[in-house]
Amino acid sequence: MPSSRKTRIALAVLCALPLMAGAEQGLKLKSQPTLLLIPPDNTDEVPLFIEADRLQGIQDREIEAQGSARLRKRGQAFFADWMRHEMPADVLTAKGNVRIEQGREIIEGNALRYEIATDRGFMEQPRYMLISTPPGSSGSARFSDTDGRGTAERLLFEGPGQYRVQTASYTTCEPGNDAWFIRARQLDLDRSRDVGVARDASIVFFDKTIFYSPYLSFSLHQERKSGFLTPNYRTSNTTGFEFTVPYYWNIAPEMDATLFPRYMTKRGLQLGAEFRYLNPSWQGEARTEILPNDHQVSRDRWGIFAKHQQTLGRGWSGAFNINRVSDGNYFTDLSTQVAVTSQVYLTNDLTLARGGTWGDGGTYSFSAFTQRWQTLQADPLAPLVAPYNRQPQLTLAAQRLGTRIGDFDFLGSYTAFDHPSLVNGQRMVINPSFSLPLQNAFAFVTPKIGAHITHYTMGENNTANLQNSTRALPMFSAETGVVFEREMQAGGQALIQTLEPKAYYVYIPYKDQNHLPNFESGLQDVNFATLFTENQFSGSDRVNDANQLTAGISSRFIDASTGIERLRVALAQRYYFQSQQVTLPGVAPRARDSNSSDVLAVISGNIAKNWITEAGWQYNTDLKQTQKFNVSGRYQPQAGKVLNLAYRDTANTLRQADVSAQWPIDGRWTAVARWNYSIRDNRTLEALAGVEYNDRCWALRVVGHRFATTTSAASTSIFVQLELSGISRIGTNPMDVLFRNISGYKSLDPRAPAPVQYNVPGVF
Repeated sequence: MPSSRKTRIALAVLCALPLMAGAEQGLKLKSQPTLLLIPPDNTDEVPLFIEADRLQGIQDREIEAQGSARLRKRGQAFFADWMRHEMPADVLTAKGNVRIEQGREIIEGNALRYEIATDRGFMEQPRYMLISTPPGSSGSARFSDTDGRGTAERLLFEGPGQYRVQTASYTTCEPGNDAWFIRARQLDLDRSRDVGVARDASIVFFDKTIFYSPYLSFSLHQERKSGFLTPNYRTSNTTGFEFTVPYYWNIAPEMDATLFPRYMTKRGLQLGAEFRYLNPSWQGEARTEILPNDHQVSRDRWGIFAKHQQTLGRGWSGAFNINRVSDGNYFTDLSTQVAVTSQVYLTNDLTLARGGTWGDGGTYSFSAFTQRWQTLQADPLAPLVAPYNRQPQLTLAAQRLGTRIGDFDFLGSYTAFDHPSLVNGQRMVINPSFSLPLQNAFAFVTPKIGAHITHYTMGENNTANLQNSTRALPMFSAETGVVFEREMQAGGQALIQTLEPKAYYVYIPYKDQNHLPNFESGLQDVNFATLFTENQFSGSDRVNDANQLTAGISSRFIDASTGIERLRVALAQRYYFQSQQVTLPGVAPRARDSNSSDVLAVISGNIAKNWITEAGWQYNTDLKQTQKFNVSGRYQPQAGKVLNLAYRDTANTLRQADVSAQWPIDGRWTAVARWNYSIRDNRTLEALAGVEYNDRCWALRVVGHRFATTTSAASTSIFVQLELSGISRIGTNPMDVLFRNISGYKSLDPRAPAPVQYNVPGVF
C-alpha cells in the first residue's frame, strides 16, 4: 500500500489528467493561488499540484509536464514550457520561460534546477523582482510594493530567502526605467534579514559610474543595519569643503550609535559620535565632537551634548540635560544651521520630580531642579548678560477641584539664585488661591481670591545693600463671558457665527518693590494671552499693582457641516482705573494720564480658496501710532505647491519681509526659495534657493543657503544631494533646511518612509 504522501501526490496528478491533450470529459481542477497561503509555522505535509497541456511519467519516480506547465506546493508556484519533477529527490528541472513565485519574490529565467525540499539550486539568465507584498495576497505585484529588481548571468538558491546572484544588477526603479543601478560581480540577498551585500560593486547613474566600492551593504527595505553610511559633501565659507563618512552601528533594537569623522579644508579633521537609546522606562541620547587644533584659531575645539529621561517608579522621574562647548564661537564657526548658530545660552540642568494624588481627588507635583548656564558671546556688537544659575529650585504645585468652596490651587517654590557678578540671594514664594467657576451652556463667571507671598534672603555681591525682606499681596480677579450663536449663509455655504464678549477684572494693591532684587522678572509681551492674566511681569520678583478691566470680543465662523473653524476675528484692550506704579529697575512708570493699554486686533482663517491668512495689529492709543503689525499668508492649492508671504513691523525695532515657496517648474522639476530681508537694517537675514528633480526612483537636490550669524557676519552653504530611493543618499541632506525655511514644504518622493524613532536609509 503506498504511503500517504504518495497517495496525495497521485490524487493531485489524477485530478490534472483530464487537462491532457485529447481529454474531452471529466472533472477539471481550477487553479486557485489562495490555496497556497499556508501558515509558515505549519509543517504538515501538503500535496503537490501539477497541471499542463500534457502530463506523463512513472509512478513514484518522476512526472514530466509540457505546455504551459505549472507546479504548486506550500506557497511556491513554478511555471515553464517544460518541467520534470523527480519525486525521491524532490528536484524540479525546468526550461523555457521559467517563472517562480514564492513568498515575496518573482524570478524568471531560461533554465532552472531546484531542490524543493531544501530551497537550493540555480537559474540561468534570471530576472528577479523583490516585493513587499506576496502576489497571492493581492492578486498581483504593484511597483509601489516593489523593493528591488535586477538581472544576472546566474542566480543560486542557497536556502529559504537566501540568494547569491552572479554578475548582477540591482535597482529600485520601476520596470523599464534603468536610470540607476548597482552593478556587482556578486550580489548576496538575504530576505530573512532584508539585507543586500554587493561585492566589487559600482553605482551606475545614466550609464556613468559615479561610485565604486569593493564591498557595498544596503537594506532591501530601508531597515536599520550596521555599516558605513553614504558619504556627505558640503561647502561653506566658514569651514571650506567638507567630507564626512559616517558609520552606523545597529547595537540592539533599542539602541544605536553613529560615528562621523568630518574633514573641513579650512578647519581640519573633526571626530564625532552619537549614541541613542530607547526603553519603556528610560530614553536619551549623547553626542560628542572634538576638533584638534583648528587651523583657523590654532586651538582645540569641542562640544558635549547629552539628555536623558527616566521613570523611577512610584511616581518619581528624573532627567538631565548637558550642553557644553569649548568657546563662544563654536557654533558660528562650525555649524551651518540657523537653529544652532542662533544659540547664545546653553543650559545644563538636572531634574528630580514626583507626581501623585492627595485627599479626595486632589493632585500634586513636586520637582527639584538645578541649572547652570554657559553664555556664548559670539557677537561683540551684541553683548550678553549671563542669566542666573539656580542651585537649586524646589517647586510644589497642588490642586483640588470641586470642593464646597470652589477650586483650590497652590504654587510654592524655593530658589537659590547664583551669579558671578550680580547680587545673589534666596527666594521663597507661596501663592495659594481659591476660585468658584459658575457656568451654564452660554455664559460663565469665575471669581478668584488669592495671595502672593515672597521672602528674600540676600547673599553675595550685594553692592546695593539690599535687606532681607518679605512681600505679601492679596489678589482678587473675576472673569466672565457670554457666547451667542446664529446660523448664516456665505458663498452658498452654511455657517455658524459666534459672538463672544469677555471681561476680566483684577485688583492688586500697590506695594513699593524697589528695595527687592530682580532675579528673573521681565515685562511680558502684550498679546491676547497676557492681557487676560493677573501679572504683566514674568517671574515672581515683580507683581504689578492693578485696578483694571480687560475687555475683549471675538467672533468665529464655523462650517455647519464639519465643525471646522473657517475664520476668527478678535479685539481686546485693558483699561486702568488707576495708574500702575510698580516697574522694573530702570524703567519709568506708565504716564499718569494713560488709562488704557494698547489695542490688539487679530484676524485669521481661510479668506479665499487655498489661502490661509493671519494678521495682527497692536495700536498705542496714547502715542497714536502702531506698535506692531504682522501679516502673513499661505497659498497652497496642492501638496508640493506652496507660497508663503509675511511682513513683520515693530516700532523702532524691526521691519522685515519674508517670502518662501516650493513650486513645480516643469514635470518633475520643482523650485524652492526663501528670502528674509530686514528693511530696517537694509540686510538679508536669510536666503535660500534651489531646485529639486524627482523621478520616483531617484531625486536630485541642489540648494544654496545663506544666513546671518552675527551683526556683521554670515554663513553660506551649498547642499548637493543625489538620492537613490531605497539604497543611499550621496551628498549632504538639505531636507531639514527646507522644512525649517519653507512652511508647508512637502517631500514629493512617493516612497519616502514615514518618520520613525530610529530610521536609517541605505547603508554602505
